[in-house]
Amino acid sequence: MDNVEPVSRCGFVAIVGRPNVGKSTLLNHILGQKLSITSRKPQTTRHQVLGIKTEGEVQTIYVDTPGLHLKEQKAINRYMNRAASSALNDVDVVLFLVDRDRWTEEDDLVLRHLQGVECPVILVINKVDRLAEKNALLPLIQQYSEKYKFADIMPVSALRGHNREDLEAMITRYLPEGIHFYPEDQITDRSERFLAAELVREKIMRQLGEEVPYSMTVEIEEFKAGPRLTEISALILVERAGQKKILIGEGGSRLRQIGSEARRDMEKAFDCKVMLRLWVKVKSGWSDDERALQSLGYTEIK
Repeated sequence: MDNVEPVSRCGFVAIVGRPNVGKSTLLNHILGQKLSITSRKPQTTRHQVLGIKTEGEVQTIYVDTPGLHLKEQKAINRYMNRAASSALNDVDVVLFLVDRDRWTEEDDLVLRHLQGVECPVILVINKVDRLAEKNALLPLIQQYSEKYKFADIMPVSALRGHNREDLEAMITRYLPEGIHFYPEDQITDRSERFLAAELVREKIMRQLGEEVPYSMTVEIEEFKAGPRLTEISALILVERAGQKKILIGEGGSRLRQIGSEARRDMEKAFDCKVMLRLWVKVKSGWSDDERALQSLGYTEIK
């Protein structure tokens, strides 16, 4: 009997959903390492991030996206919605993440963006490990299945790993045959410079209250990579002097804590010692200025 050569598959998978539903957590756990930053605050993810997983003959290229949200109060909100909706173009599969306990207006917004999508859409019901009644799952699946013609539905726990391997196997069935686009050991298209800025922003998102994180961005001014030490200088921009005071903290204590936590994560990610310097500067109105956003790396999504 002739040996059958394994089929090479490669394709793009967009992960979409409303803010704070677990898209970045799912991606990180599929990859087995931290790539997209996470926090409990909505709109933590601001950019499209590619996460590449290669196992044998299968290469799956995940596109993590900002959460689609109803309010577009500022230029940065409009940018995030464009980044999310544009991910639906030219992908092979869409994962639509929803929560197990409530369907919102923003979920309906995502559904509207899915109209006209020609590739398979898999509904992923997240956080099912938190269902109080396990027998409530089947009625929930039935209820959600009536909202759209989904190719498949998979209940998961992105955080706990429930059904994650089954979801990956399901995705693989929809990937087209073809050669791999990226080297086997590459996990993202983003630079270490980008990841450093994101890690600083994550620590601010996690540590501070509601106002400051949404009026803040991080710009890497210096990134010197060496074999044993990487030197990084990061500028944190806020919109008001009061926000700068909060971010720095009494005697610089808050900024030191943010820097310490970010540096530890960078050393894990870059596998070397890191010297991290942080500064805070007020740049009024940056989040509602299209030109300022582009200069800060929020490049226009076509």
